[in-house]
Amino acid sequence: MRYLCIIMTNEENNLKKIQGTIESIPDNFSILEERIDITLQKKYFSYTKKRKDGEKIANLSELEDQLNNSDEKLDQKRKILVRLAGQNQIESFRIIERFQKKAKGVIKKWAILALQESRMVMQSSLLGEQQVFISTGLGGKGKKIRYFFAFNKKDIDTPFTPGQDKIIRIELEEFLAKNEGELEKVRLSDGIVYGLFLFPLKKDLQNNFNIVIEKSNQYGNFLNNGVLITNVQALSLNEIKNLINLKEKKDKNTFIE
Repeated sequence: MRYLCIIMTNEENNLKKIQGTIESIPDNFSILEERIDITLQKKYFSYTKKRKDGEKIANLSELEDQLNNSDEKLDQKRKILVRLAGQNQIESFRIIERFQKKAKGVIKKWAILALQESRMVMQSSLLGEQQVFISTGLGGKGKKIRYFFAFNKKDIDTPFTPGQDKIIRIELEEFLAKNEGELEKVRLSDGIVYGLFLFPLKKDLQNNFNIVIEKSNQYGNFLNNGVLITNVQALSLNEIKNLINLKEKKDKNTFIE
């Protein structure tokens, strides 16, 4: 029994496009918690397609020695980790686990993916049912996915007042509390609100988040209606400003729909 990996992205800023996939996911899913670049994740799973599944490795200790050899080429270590991850053996899992704890740089992220895959392979075999592995660029926690969000003032050149700052924070906290979400980070700077939050995978985020803006606007109608929500990566303030400028050339009333 194998597992199913779903790499979820909303690069086109339209969460509705992945809602159908979300609704079809069974309850026995696991979410990759670490933040790992989507490009690296796709590269990892392209390596798994070249692997000979079902192949049994006779001498696992030799592969562990190669992993720990500082002279071994990086690409060879990648291939070894992918091979180990496909083994339905606890010792294979332990080798990856030991290596991942001390690995540094790009190979550490690769080892994290291999460890997650190894865990899913064994769970699928032990439980006799397909396990579903969900991954995004920003990771998650438990059954929740991490999202980056941003929205802005109508008059972006004026700073938020203390009252507006308070209103936005209250509405964000209230919205997430009602939907079993968690606010991890929020900043208000240069007329822009941005940050990170966790939200249950199976709850409809696209149609609900705008309530934060709608309720905040009851106290002065000071926010644009558009909002950027992505699970691919966190953006810098300058990157958000560039997106705002690009959008305003097309539509002066909204940020990102």
